[in-house]
Amino acid sequence: MTPVKEPSIPARVMNLGDVGGRADGRTLDTETIAKAISSLAEKGGGKLVIPAGIWLTGPVRLQSNVELHLEEGALVQFTSDIKQYPEVTFDVKGEKETRLMSPLYGDNLQNVAVTGHGVFDGAGEAWRPVKKYKMTANQWKQLLASGGVLEDNGAIWWPSEEARKDRRPVLLKLVNCRNVLLEGVTFQNSPAWNLNPTLCENVTIRDVTVRNPWYSQNGDGLDLEHCRNVIVRSSRFDVGDDAICLKSGANEKGRHIGAPTENVLVEDCVVYHGHGGVTIGSEMSGGVRNIRVNNCLFMGTDVGLRFKSQRGRGGVVEKIYISNVRMTDIATDAIGFNMYYSGQAPLDAQGDLTTGEMKAVAASEETPQFRDIYFDDIVCRGARSAIVLQGLPEMPLRGIHLKNVSITADRGLVCMDAEKVTCENLEILNSKGPVVNLFDTKNAVFDHLTYPKGAEAVIKAQGDKNSGIVIENTDLKLAAKDFILTSGATTNAFRVK
Repeated sequence: MTPVKEPSIPARVMNLGDVGGRADGRTLDTETIAKAISSLAEKGGGKLVIPAGIWLTGPVRLQSNVELHLEEGALVQFTSDIKQYPEVTFDVKGEKETRLMSPLYGDNLQNVAVTGHGVFDGAGEAWRPVKKYKMTANQWKQLLASGGVLEDNGAIWWPSEEARKDRRPVLLKLVNCRNVLLEGVTFQNSPAWNLNPTLCENVTIRDVTVRNPWYSQNGDGLDLEHCRNVIVRSSRFDVGDDAICLKSGANEKGRHIGAPTENVLVEDCVVYHGHGGVTIGSEMSGGVRNIRVNNCLFMGTDVGLRFKSQRGRGGVVEKIYISNVRMTDIATDAIGFNMYYSGQAPLDAQGDLTTGEMKAVAASEETPQFRDIYFDDIVCRGARSAIVLQGLPEMPLRGIHLKNVSITADRGLVCMDAEKVTCENLEILNSKGPVVNLFDTKNAVFDHLTYPKGAEAVIKAQGDKNSGIVIENTDLKLAAKDFILTSGATTNAFRVK
């Protein structure tokens, strides 16, 4: 990975309070902010300082060579008046998209920065739907009493008919930008996703806080799309959907753009809530590669390390390196691969991976591929399932490597439609069921597998398509049974050393 270039901003400084800004929380400062940014840009760039106060504004359009700097105590409150957000059309390698302008927006920029210690609030409550099942009865009653509209099924509330019809913007949208810095500030309460750099290069995100209500629909923290050369460091996420997410477009459109998200370092980050701590997919049709995740902490996320896709996406996810990750109180999978993702949140998905027939179809350009993914020094204390590796019959997961992994969970490891899986020094402390469940797994190695005494079984294998499974340096006598073989599985699939 080449060094990530940070923006170069001229030393010129302008204070918003000195050019007519009103920090009273009532006066709409949209025009004043726009004029100040344009004035700096026309002079070659500089820093626009927003001092302490409540600054009410419509969307802010960023410009090249300009830094937007929030001082301590500054709150930029984006207006809840949807009419203040005009439509914009932006181009991602020939694919045009039209939607309402994001509260913070930039297109085709060089050297752009948003820094400081203040807060950007996206007024998301004016845009976002709320699902009834996520509310208590009293909360739902209060929501209905506040106004808004219900969908026909009565299960989803919208703040207004206008919000229901318009395409919700993300809080920060940067398209085709180079040399980007986001540092120090808090981004919260977004209409849809929070931070969404798209087709950007040389992006540094450092020491930011990203917040959304836990129930916020599509309330992702950071979504990197088609980006390259990115550092995300020392930042905190507490959101309503995936926290740190790597994407590259969906289906044919994403494949046509053909720009992977690549060369990304995520380091020293904390996630308090989210559907996934670090997530790749499900929109990964342009590919995701050369990713390093190191020294992160997830507390109470739905999934810890989350990989998801589905038939129709296509694309390749490869060369992913994840190390030194600590997790507690994970609601579903500590490490989860799901190639049957259907848009549901992890806790919404029903059913058991160990039942039902997985129908094979022919592989094509629409088939997603996940391969060469490495986990080292991973610790989780508390999860429903330790590890779920679920590939596709026509395109198994390939080259999943787990080393020095210790997970406490209700259930153990499930491996379905996967090849060349290696587990070295894997400790699974499960309280229910077998330690390892295998379905259509080929050429897997379990070296130094540790598990609790009295487990139901070390290995449960189902079906006649498992083969080339090697178990070595493992005591098989601590469990009630060493193997449980069902549905045609035989000992010929295994070699114990």
